[in-house]
Amino acid sequence: MAVLNVTPDSFSDGGRYASTAAALDRAASIVAEGAAIIDVGGESTRPGAQPVGAGEEIARVVPVIEAIVARFEVAVSIDTSKPEVMAAAVGAGACIVNDVNALRAPGARDFTADAGVGVCLMHMRGEPRTMQDEPRYDDVVAEVGGFLGAQRGACLDAGIAPDAIVLDPGIGFGKRIEHNFALLRGIGSLAALGSPVLVGVSRKSFIGRVLGRAVDERLYGGLGLAALAVAGGARIVRTHDVAPTLDAIRMVDAVLQGE
Repeated sequence: MAVLNVTPDSFSDGGRYASTAAALDRAASIVAEGAAIIDVGGESTRPGAQPVGAGEEIARVVPVIEAIVARFEVAVSIDTSKPEVMAAAVGAGACIVNDVNALRAPGARDFTADAGVGVCLMHMRGEPRTMQDEPRYDDVVAEVGGFLGAQRGACLDAGIAPDAIVLDPGIGFGKRIEHNFALLRGIGSLAALGSPVLVGVSRKSFIGRVLGRAVDERLYGGLGLAALAVAGGARIVRTHDVAPTLDAIRMVDAVLQGE
């Protein structure tokens, strides 16, 4: 899953793809690199990010989704928590809803069930503006797993198909470094909940803190974590750096499959 932020303020690439033309050029590059899914986001979820109104978010993402769907044979997901943005994006051609709020907004589950789209349910403690303010857990793997299991059950009850659900532990979203490490070690227990696990570690700040690297120097650290996650049972990797990440996880998969 390739990241495509059409925002002015995302932590890594804010503003680079804010125009439809720039976003489409970026889409062409990441499709050529082997992306299976392009995850389009119109509102930053970095720590401290300010919320964006639904109208502004729709104006940012819909032209980009329409252009990608018209030009490329690739699945498009919409990275949003707002049901009205979900509806506009799916109407434009998105087939997956990737929600950091795990479809808890009123109407979100019903819409995605009726639309028959795939969903990604993520764990986040708090909200982007406050999620890194002293997050605490007694057992982060158990607590995140309990949350994801409960939200998966709520989605099934709403009529979302079991094979349409993906779970994301939300690495870096309301977690300290030690929480992120524990979740990466515990991917197998999350996969046991019954749905594929998605992991997003690309360029995240805890890599920078561990390695002392700036945002644009975190590729190798992210590749190591992506490989670790796949070896542990993750099935989707969300990344800004498609080609090198795909090489890394293909090699891991080849070893695991004995091919």
